[in-house]
Amino acid sequence: MPLFDRYIGIDYSGAETASSSIKGLRVYLAEGLSKPLEVPPPHSRRKYWSRRELSEWLLNTLNEGIPTYVGIDHGFSFPLRYFKQHALQLDWDAFLEDFKAHWPTDADIYVDWVRNGTQGKGSARLGNARWRRLTEERSIKAKSVFHFDVPGSVAKSTHAGLPWLLYLRQHVQKPVFFWPFDGWSIPPVHSVVTESYPALWSASFPMEDRTQDQHDAFSIAAWVSRADQAGQLAPLFTPQLNAEERATAHIEGWILGV
Repeated sequence: MPLFDRYIGIDYSGAETASSSIKGLRVYLAEGLSKPLEVPPPHSRRKYWSRRELSEWLLNTLNEGIPTYVGIDHGFSFPLRYFKQHALQLDWDAFLEDFKAHWPTDADIYVDWVRNGTQGKGSARLGNARWRRLTEERSIKAKSVFHFDVPGSVAKSTHAGLPWLLYLRQHVQKPVFFWPFDGWSIPPVHSVVTESYPALWSASFPMEDRTQDQHDAFSIAAWVSRADQAGQLAPLFTPQLNAEERATAHIEGWILGV
């Protein structure tokens, strides 16, 4: 029996500000075995989603109470070395709150404004591009969440998206599981929000007339929906990790499918 009724794939973007209409921010949704369709932003003069609009839409969608998978293409946490460097609690909720206090990227500011010190207090919460999470080491091609300004980087998306995970975490009312921070096995009749890496699945589908951003979001929704309907998704929520690795991933997060 499938775990979910709906599947949402999101190709994220850390460009511009939280209220900017961003061409690279794309959303696809599938129901059952149906082909994922692109979800347009709320009716307005703007053609593309903003991060604020997307977060509000996700909150409303999850609060409908329909078991839904949400895969988002950015890091959900940082390497353990970051926690040790800044003497932080090994607790994901505390990490999100501390991050937002230093990197207020849910405001109408650019990520680079915090990076260069003109906004926020980012200099007190920096990482190193050589630091990688265990899941990034296992996936080989995934880059560090601190590796800015290179092709395929998720650093800017991650630093823009983390405050919005806190927003969802604090405001969602229906049963939603943030994996793996809430545990590894998804309870029945729950929605789940996970970190996804489209490169794991995008080659499985023809590009058709989609842009790369569209195709990445499409691939998340398409692959996960097919796997779930075939009864092959549940095992991915319990990757083969020993006790020490599992404890690390509980703090650092894990990319579904790695």
